[in-house]
Amino acid sequence: MTILRTEKVGFQYNGRWVLRDISFEVGEGEFVGIIGPNGSGKTTLLKILDGILTPREGRVMLRDQDIARLNRETLAKVIGVVPQDYSMFFPFSVEEIVLMGRTPHLGLLRFEGRKDFAIARRAMELTETTEFRRRGMGELSGGERQRVLIARAVTQEPQILLLDEPTTYLDIKHQVALFQLMKTLHEQGNLTVIVVTQDINLAAQYCHRILLIKNGRSFSMGTPAEVVTEENIRQVYETHVLIDPHPRTGLPRVTLI
Repeated sequence: MTILRTEKVGFQYNGRWVLRDISFEVGEGEFVGIIGPNGSGKTTLLKILDGILTPREGRVMLRDQDIARLNRETLAKVIGVVPQDYSMFFPFSVEEIVLMGRTPHLGLLRFEGRKDFAIARRAMELTETTEFRRRGMGELSGGERQRVLIARAVTQEPQILLLDEPTTYLDIKHQVALFQLMKTLHEQGNLTVIVVTQDINLAAQYCHRILLIKNGRSFSMGTPAEVVTEENIRQVYETHVLIDPHPRTGLPRVTLI
């Protein structure tokens, strides 16, 4: 069943179209990757999916509702977001940041109850952030900070998790660990995951389907085998690569040549 759908979405910055005619569907429980060169509109699209930006044309449907008609609190109960920029959270402890995920569910008094703390503790356990719950974000490594932001989003108890280039600044070990964490959360909680990433290989290994964007338009969408081809990469990234099956998974593996 489709949980999120874009219909001919377009967006302008200062009169310049950065997205145009973007149409695709995401099913419940899918793990979808969005890839494309820098400046192709990936982050803008993610902000439109979250309702932060309103498309200049077209619409985004959350099941049968136009998200432009939904308020932020309603959206926050359904969609959790892991941003690329986390500097705003520096004054707070890890536990305080994770608890922020409960804000859409709090009553008028805006005080967390035992249920809220239990949900936050479970999210920290899943993301292995419990051990530094008393520390500030400024004391953590890049990989640890990303796990905290994922824990905060999971604490919202969303149906959809959006992530904007979560592996930026991480080494290879922590990049793989982060995608493995997303896979675990996706499988255990039946989360629908949509991730913007620059890493084509990680997208090919972990995502059910991939949306490839070029110059603000959808170039290709399908399974990793359908999208990650030598011809598609050449046309979109303007570079030549070798693509062969990964020896363990059989999924596409990209090598620069």
